[in-house]
Amino acid sequence: MSVNKRNSEGYFDPTAYEALSKIEREAKQTRAYRPLVYVCSPLSSDMERNTENTRRYCRFAVDSGCIPLAPHLYFPQFMDDGSGAERNLALFMDIVLLSKCSELWVFGDRISKGMSIEIEKAKRKGQPIRWFTTDCKEVFQ
Repeated sequence: MSVNKRNSEGYFDPTAYEALSKIEREAKQTRAYRPLVYVCSPLSSDMERNTENTRRYCRFAVDSGCIPLAPHLYFPQFMDDGSGAERNLALFMDIVLLSKCSELWVFGDRISKGMSIEIEKAKRKGQPIRWFTTDCKEVFQ
């Protein structure tokens, strides 16, 4: 199941788990269910190319029956990645959003500093992590 037994603070929450699991099962039965997946890919260095790649990864997630969430496409619209304080705030917000997702999908062969923070947080929370090449081919680790 993609529902986590722990809440966003990391505490065991069986009531919420059971309720969310039931909702997920019912939604899957109606075929209207699309899990929310966190798209993790590089942004820095070549921002133009990386932004285009992330758009492609999001389209891949939609075509795979998921709802993609890629905060690194959204937050730079109104936050300054060059400011340490704003970057830290954006990473904090990334982690909050990540906790709402069913899975973390990692794309590419380069792991940036921000990506490594997201991956480690998902590992600590027991979230499923899937790895993909830049061509959206799944890599089994």
